[in-house]
Amino acid sequence: MFAGAPVVVAMVSGGADSVALLTLLARGALGGLGGLSVLHVNHQLRGRESDGDEVFVRNLCARLGIECTVISYDVAGHAAEAGLNLEDAGRQLRYGFAADEVDARCDAMGEPRSHGRIAVAHTADDRIETFLARLVSGAGPAGLRSIPPVRERIVRPLIDVRRTDIVRYLEAIGQGWREDTTNADTRRERSWVRHTLLPIIEERNPSFEQAARRTMTVLAGEDTLLQEMADAFARDFSHEETGVLTVDRIALGTLSRPMVRRTLRTAIVRVFPDASRIEFDHIEALAAGLAEDGFARDLPFGLRAEVEYDTLRISCKDSTESTLVPGLLHCPGSLDLADAGTIRVIDSPGAALATGPDRVSIDAECVSWPLVVDGPRMGDRMCPFGLEGTKKLSDLLVDVKVPQRLRRLTPVVRDGERIVWVAGVRLAEECRVTPSTRCVVDIVWDRSGSGTDGLTG
Repeated sequence: MFAGAPVVVAMVSGGADSVALLTLLARGALGGLGGLSVLHVNHQLRGRESDGDEVFVRNLCARLGIECTVISYDVAGHAAEAGLNLEDAGRQLRYGFAADEVDARCDAMGEPRSHGRIAVAHTADDRIETFLARLVSGAGPAGLRSIPPVRERIVRPLIDVRRTDIVRYLEAIGQGWREDTTNADTRRERSWVRHTLLPIIEERNPSFEQAARRTMTVLAGEDTLLQEMADAFARDFSHEETGVLTVDRIALGTLSRPMVRRTLRTAIVRVFPDASRIEFDHIEALAAGLAEDGFARDLPFGLRAEVEYDTLRISCKDSTESTLVPGLLHCPGSLDLADAGTIRVIDSPGAALATGPDRVSIDAECVSWPLVVDGPRMGDRMCPFGLEGTKKLSDLLVDVKVPQRLRRLTPVVRDGERIVWVAGVRLAEECRVTPSTRCVVDIVWDRSGSGTDGLTG
């Protein structure tokens, strides 16, 4: 799994699975590794318990001599603003931060980003529980193949290990771990599957693990074959131009209904990655609509589908509804913000402090790196440079005449809960350069092609 991977970022929550993964990686039991580091995300969902997890992971990494990056982020707030459930929001943030972290470490070591790996501690139990949860809620082969051992840069070395074996291993080496008390709450689907459904199944069939793994292997193989066919049809029968997907409805009509559904989903996700969790009912409606002149339908994730002559056209209903996906900004480093351009941290030339709206000089030692970049949140306040006291971010955006349509795409650079800089608008007073500042860096916003040229401050 780690062949040719000189950079490995392990995602460690503090639970038994991730603690076992980290200790095995640190001991070289999973292969020789060069640049091993840890990423811990504090979701701020369980108060002192979440903070306790953070302290535990920091101390464990210090004892093992492994560098640890901790990101504390309001997952519940992000879920509410993005219209996601907590589980989806947490997953999106964790993997997004992990991708940024491994990119930054590859860049720092002069390695191609493709050589980096993100190590995740999913186990055989996680794979079986995911299979059952999706079976209960309804899923096709792609969902029932469950968690893959490897997906692009993400690797899961413990995917064939049972959780009971992991606990025995930790007990044998005298290594403790943290328990998430919410895992015992069977009102949550995953906990219900783990504590109620799976024990009943295994009581009936003690060999269910082996049976489930065989089923998932068969489904994975057949799903891969079908997906290869769908990828080819999507390339041949669809076209993307300026964020609009057009599909040849005549050519697609020559396929079977199952392949039409799969091809449509493939083409949509290729052009609109945020729609990766679009549901069966919406895809089925599109498949049926191919035969209807004048068909039109609003879809989730801000999309709209319309039949125009011989094509099915899918586009964003309102591109201004895009929001920034949170990411990590290292020093030095850069972060691609998609529709909102790019944010970079570079050494200050030293001759003069940056004062323009798209470039600011800050005291590099007054913040904890890496910083988080996202968009404005409800209730945000900051201490603007040159003003006394705090001010609502919403009022500040109004004061500097940022158009309403551009506010969601205004990058906000944060150090934990503290705002460092609102790009194009204002630096925070406490991050300014003073006569006692020893290290100055510049943060630069390149809004090229972002459509935010009307944003000035």
